[in-house]
Amino acid sequence: MTSASEVAQRLGFLRERLLRVGGDRVRVVAVTKGFGPEAVLAAAGAGLLDVGENYAQELLAKAGALGEQLEAEHLPRWHFIGRLQRNKIRKIAHLVDLWQSVDRTEAAVEIARRAPGARVLVQVDVAGIGDRGGCPPEETAQLVAGCQGAGLEVAGLMAVGQPGPPEGARPGFRLLAAQAADLGLAELSMGMTADIEVAVEEGATMVRVGTALFGPRPR
Repeated sequence: MTSASEVAQRLGFLRERLLRVGGDRVRVVAVTKGFGPEAVLAAAGAGLLDVGENYAQELLAKAGALGEQLEAEHLPRWHFIGRLQRNKIRKIAHLVDLWQSVDRTEAAVEIARRAPGARVLVQVDVAGIGDRGGCPPEETAQLVAGCQGAGLEVAGLMAVGQPGPPEGARPGFRLLAAQAADLGLAELSMGMTADIEVAVEEGATMVRVGTALFGPRPR
């Protein structure tokens, strides 16, 4: 089990990586997919309150397990970063602080129904990998407008980088940054453990990190 001191040490190394590329103000979202509630406790102990979850069931289980273990000021800000299913949105709508993976109008409408005025990011498939989610880049502006029309607060854009060597993700990240600038959106969630330097160099304001904080994900 990863302790708060171990996470704090790893976070220090991660901050050094970010600093080397000018990312001193980049927000770190601790991704606890596959880990138990103790990972969220360890993150909170290290000062990381932005926590990313991929699955509704895991988010519900962890939030329930932690409800009585954390003081109000240490409660996580839950980011939902996985594929959105309409039937799961209603179950977690009361918990999610930022929906990072809105990639179609139907999901936006359901979020607006369950959590009016919620903060969201529109996920864009800059790598051309459909099974990872994300709308096609040519549909980004239309989806942003659709989310805003549903009454949601679109804070920015999100993307998963091209798999493989980090440099391969750069063109997609650059495209995402250009789209965000064109649309006047401030937040750019892009970059994970392997490609955070490239993401920050291309303008990321938040990165989603799991293994660099908690080690290899349990099978």
